[in-house]
Amino acid sequence: MAVRSPFLNPFWLLLSMPGYIGWRLLPPLTHGPLGFGVGVVLLLGVCLLILRSVRLRAVSGSGVTALLTWSGLIAMGFFSSLFVATLLRDLVLVGAYLLLPPARAAAWVVPSAIAVLALTAASCMLGLLRARHPRLVEVAVPIRGLPLSLSGFSIAQISDLHVGPTIRRGFVARIVARVNRLEADVIAVTGDLVDGTVGQLQAETAPLAGLHAPLGVYFVTGNHEYYSGEREWTREITRLGLSVLKNEHVVLRHGGAEIVLAGVTDYSAHHFDPGQRSDPVAALRGAPAGAGARILLAHQPNSAAAAAEAGFDLQISGHTHGGQFLPWNFFVGFFQPFTAGLYRGPVLSVYVSRGTGYWGPPNRFGVAGEITRLRLVPAADR
Repeated sequence: MAVRSPFLNPFWLLLSMPGYIGWRLLPPLTHGPLGFGVGVVLLLGVCLLILRSVRLRAVSGSGVTALLTWSGLIAMGFFSSLFVATLLRDLVLVGAYLLLPPARAAAWVVPSAIAVLALTAASCMLGLLRARHPRLVEVAVPIRGLPLSLSGFSIAQISDLHVGPTIRRGFVARIVARVNRLEADVIAVTGDLVDGTVGQLQAETAPLAGLHAPLGVYFVTGNHEYYSGEREWTREITRLGLSVLKNEHVVLRHGGAEIVLAGVTDYSAHHFDPGQRSDPVAALRGAPAGAGARILLAHQPNSAAAAAEAGFDLQISGHTHGGQFLPWNFFVGFFQPFTAGLYRGPVLSVYVSRGTGYWGPPNRFGVAGEITRLRLVPAADR
């Protein structure tokens, strides 16, 4: 059995960020031993606050508990951004010392430390405000061979709500009201709905019972459902009136034509339950061959290769959050084939939502959350 280094533990990695930041920023920002000591104490306090929020991830309670949870998660986002900004500052300083006289390069040390601290704080404040107000994104999706009677068929998508420590009933109710006003033909909820158990979050997710669309409201599991008790959540989501699609499909009729709407379990589901392996082929089995469009709901974009092979025209996904906030949007592409927006392939088109809520830090700086309305349109001949 492989021996895992304790230094690869995520908590040690989390602590290393404030440690590096303190090493690089405290000397230019503080004066004398007293100032440096105060800075160290503050950093240690922030480390404890972050660790508390990560370990406990309180999904209930109010007052001091809620305040500490919010503070810890905001601090986590702040230090993750400040860590990258500090690395970039060091690269700039290295360049300055290589290209400029030592005295001129040294003059950059204090102003650059102040700049990265101020810019990171401003970005986190703006990101917090933006995180609570997802935008509406309108997307036209060309489908080859789409019957004219299905042109304009609409799907409202919400994804990655992450109801839990900082996303509560009020936020969910506002999202439900906005989605219903879109008057879409179908509503799709593409996973990662919750971060907590049914017992903890039943009251917070209750407004989802108010979602309504003429041809139904459909849900597929995300990886966070499996972290939170998927079987219990499947029963609860069904009780709320959503149809859960697990490697299966429904046939919808609109304007005299048929649409196959299928859903698969999360791409990683088999790691939690071997009987729930994600299977786009099974999801399409028995579907009418002459359907005007074949659409797959799959939480992770990684399902796209299997979806194309199975014969779907469109896959609707989430999971990536589009990176959620700067600078992490530049890294998400290393882990997912599609990161955000519409991608058109020779067989399959994929739409990836940036997420309606957020995970962890309440921060959406540079990557707005979204409620999406997709409209099917006939594809032009190529």
